[in-house]
Amino acid sequence: MASSNPPDLKRLVPWINYLIFFAVLNETVFNVSTIKVQEQYGLTEAGVSWMMTVFMVCFAIGMVVFGRLSDLFAARRLVLIGILTYAAGSLAGFLLQFSYPLVLASRAVQGVGCSAIPALVFAMVAKYYEPGERGRLFGFITSTVSFSVALGPVIGGLVSGTLHWSFLFLIPLATLAAIPAFRRILPREARKAGGVDLMGGALVAATVAGLVLFLNLGDWRYGFGALAAFAGLLARLFTAREPFIDPFLFRNGRYVVGVVAAGGLFTFVLGAVFMIPLLLKSVHGLEARGIGLVLFPGALIGAFLGPWGGSLADRRGNPFVIATGFLLLALGLSAMGFFLAASPWVILVALVPFYVGFAFSQTALVNSVTQVLSPEKSGTGMGVFNLLGTLAGAVGMAFVGKILTLHGRGAPLFEAFMLAFALGLLALGGLFLWTFRKRPVNAE
Repeated sequence: MASSNPPDLKRLVPWINYLIFFAVLNETVFNVSTIKVQEQYGLTEAGVSWMMTVFMVCFAIGMVVFGRLSDLFAARRLVLIGILTYAAGSLAGFLLQFSYPLVLASRAVQGVGCSAIPALVFAMVAKYYEPGERGRLFGFITSTVSFSVALGPVIGGLVSGTLHWSFLFLIPLATLAAIPAFRRILPREARKAGGVDLMGGALVAATVAGLVLFLNLGDWRYGFGALAAFAGLLARLFTAREPFIDPFLFRNGRYVVGVVAAGGLFTFVLGAVFMIPLLLKSVHGLEARGIGLVLFPGALIGAFLGPWGGSLADRRGNPFVIATGFLLLALGLSAMGFFLAASPWVILVALVPFYVGFAFSQTALVNSVTQVLSPEKSGTGMGVFNLLGTLAGAVGMAFVGKILTLHGRGAPLFEAFMLAFALGLLALGGLFLWTFRKRPVNAE
């Protein structure tokens, strides 16, 4: 159940979306500036990639860490720590631009602070709001994410082209404006009973860092390191008195299926998102501006309709929205698979159901998972959910990139990927609907 004295939903929602917007924006604005960073420091492609890799490693680790901490400490305090850390890393990156190693260190601090925002937002929604209120709120969050993803490259290109790429570090300072609102609205809470398993946390961090580095750099040493750390983590989960991640989470069948469905969703969708600009350039010869014009309408429509998906989840139930979302995704991918060589206009039209389906599916999956977690485990549960979704997306992009590197960028391969992803999503949607076919129940 939600807290007996929940925060005022209407007052908190705008600030939740405000923070989410700037958290996601920071992940996308730097993508278009890597060429200028490379030129300034004289870096190779591998060297400049650390700009994104360092942030992703720290962001992925931070999500599960802040999720666990939210089960023990007041969200009010953790949000403050996260925003201040995010701002400190951002200001440092701008001031220390004379040194690339210091810029990387600033990106690491940024990643840690930024990770607190999605981790704590999902935990707060699961903790403070009744199940019937969450769908619409998650719908707004999903829309904000989609809008920020679409707008990020535009802002990044404008700032780095007009001023200097280092000014992108100043954008997250806008999150400081949210501190008074969260301090005023969120309740004061005492520290919960329990401790933090530092060894378990370190093993989680080592596993995530090794996997992300392996996926981004392709160095098997990181892969083997991740496997070794994961083996140690498994042993720790069943021997520690208060493990960092409660293994009983994975005895909740609905939670496990929700996590699997979300992991598959992000693997297939982000794999396709990674692939679409490549096929537009390789098959249709479009350049950056044309690619942006093809991608933007679908992303904007998906962002606009996201809250409607959340409202449907509250009224008709999550399975209905999941079925709708996964079918729309499969429809968009199938259209691209069968007709991608015909015209860029086909891709533009197919991306509308694709992005709307993604918004619906993501909203309903998050909503479903929060409803099968107890309030005491909501932070850790949502932290693991967010972490695995992030890693799954990285796996999807790395897999697609590897296959395209080995076999080229011909239209038949793009078509095969699109159709395979469509079938995979239909299978995952069926698994979810079978598991959640009965009336929703309270957290197990």
